[in-house]
Amino acid sequence: MKFTTSTSILFFILLHLFVLLSCHRPNFASAAGGKWNILMSNIGISAIYMQLLNNDKVVIFDRTDFGHSNISLPDGKCRNDPNDTTLQIDCTAHSVEYNIVTNSIRPLRVQTDVWCSSGAVFPDGSLVQTGGFNDGEKVVRVFKPCNGNNTCDWQEIQGGLAQRRWYATNHILPDGRQIIIGGRRAFNYEFYPKPASAYKAYSLPFLVQTNDPKIENNLYPFVFLNMDGNLFIFANNRAILFDYTKNVVVKSYPQIPGGDPRSYPSTGSAVLLPLKNLQTQQIQAEVLVCGGAPKGSYISAQNGKFLGALSTCGRIRITDPNPQWTIENMPLARTMGDMVILPNGNVLIINGAATGTAGWELGRDPVLKPVIYRPDNPFGSRFEIQNPSTIPRMYHSTATLLRNGRVLIAGSNPHIYYNFTGVLFPTELSLEAFSPSYLDPESEYLRPQIISPASQYIIGYGQRVPIRFKVSGRVNRNLVTVTMVAPGFNTHSFTQNQRLLVLANENVKLVGEKAYQVNVVTPNSATLAPPGYYLLFVVHQDIPSEGIWVKIQ
Repeated sequence: MKFTTSTSILFFILLHLFVLLSCHRPNFASAAGGKWNILMSNIGISAIYMQLLNNDKVVIFDRTDFGHSNISLPDGKCRNDPNDTTLQIDCTAHSVEYNIVTNSIRPLRVQTDVWCSSGAVFPDGSLVQTGGFNDGEKVVRVFKPCNGNNTCDWQEIQGGLAQRRWYATNHILPDGRQIIIGGRRAFNYEFYPKPASAYKAYSLPFLVQTNDPKIENNLYPFVFLNMDGNLFIFANNRAILFDYTKNVVVKSYPQIPGGDPRSYPSTGSAVLLPLKNLQTQQIQAEVLVCGGAPKGSYISAQNGKFLGALSTCGRIRITDPNPQWTIENMPLARTMGDMVILPNGNVLIINGAATGTAGWELGRDPVLKPVIYRPDNPFGSRFEIQNPSTIPRMYHSTATLLRNGRVLIAGSNPHIYYNFTGVLFPTELSLEAFSPSYLDPESEYLRPQIISPASQYIIGYGQRVPIRFKVSGRVNRNLVTVTMVAPGFNTHSFTQNQRLLVLANENVKLVGEKAYQVNVVTPNSATLAPPGYYLLFVVHQDIPSEGIWVKIQ
């Protein structure tokens, strides 16, 4: 072939264009690692809600109007509820307690309907769960963890809420109360507990403004406590900074680029990225919102057309004077995915579907491969595909971090009742664990082991705490960090109250044979770390220790 001058110029341009595009293409690492293990093939219920408690047990529940579950209540007990829409007398359990140490299940008794409810853990370690459907819509339920005697169970407070709460979001406040925001046809918020003199809800017009008629797309809003004590509230495709003490919108954030909804039933997910440099005057906070279903997906799916899920994540520094979204592309499109903050500050994106949306029978094409998001990596190289599960985790799936660094995975029931045959995605009762690659045996020589303090350690705000740990291999003292993780209440692809703080630390010192000490400073206010129980980890070269429980007060 004979090259003319014009062909050579064209070839030169195309070559450089190819190089330019290659340099800017996102670098998705494929099948980097992670292992899956089935812990139990049948826990008796399909896990719609999960919360890790400070006794290393996980409270799990579904909804009372699914019909019979696959696990009986103990001692011949039955639930008698004349208001239940499916079974007025039900001798099966709709909540269980999972013991991580013994890998066993204990049935619990929940009386009123918890369908699409919300919750958070109080500073004393009690799980306070609010709302639901039908006779449960204004009920507050409390589960106080017990050790050894296995007698603790749900206690219900009728009329504990001023408004019905169905698809709401809860957040722990610096004073230890919960704020409960939104829900279906509930364009307001309230507090729990509340004095009798203030037994009411407060209007929040933002929830009206973000409500898509007949579709909503603003349920289970993404809520995070900001560094100034105000709340970042994201619903549908935009967010506000809200002063709940004065009922005032402090700031309106720009709409997420593209304008597609991210809240239920679009059902993306969101996390507050790790909080660092806690001793500085201006602490920065960033929120990451990933996935969901594009506009029109819900109606299209109801008509048998399943649109492709969103493949984008929006990241925004919510503390900036002029915050703007940065858009990143995930390697796998995903709706109904869960985002779990790992002890090393990375984010696990797991569960979900590639087409359709949340709702009964409205999802298709399960996404079996999790993805790790590394927030500190350069733009374009933050996502890493992990090894796949073999179990679809569709609508009503759950995920939560455990003290040993594994992630507990359960649930998936896109049906109005339990349905095991003749459907695309049968009701799933199994419990499995995903072990990120930091748990691989090859990394064992780098893994810290905390010597002191012992678990259940009580700390104060702004306190200097010595942490001693062992590492069998050589330690890079510049790559040791200490993190505190608040385990959250997980349901419908959002983990309420999930929070990770990187503690300020001094130089790591050798104090014995393969033993080291690092002095850390705890967060200086309840605005940074609301009171309660956290998991504390020592992280060495991205490999975390097993956590210990600490209580900040």
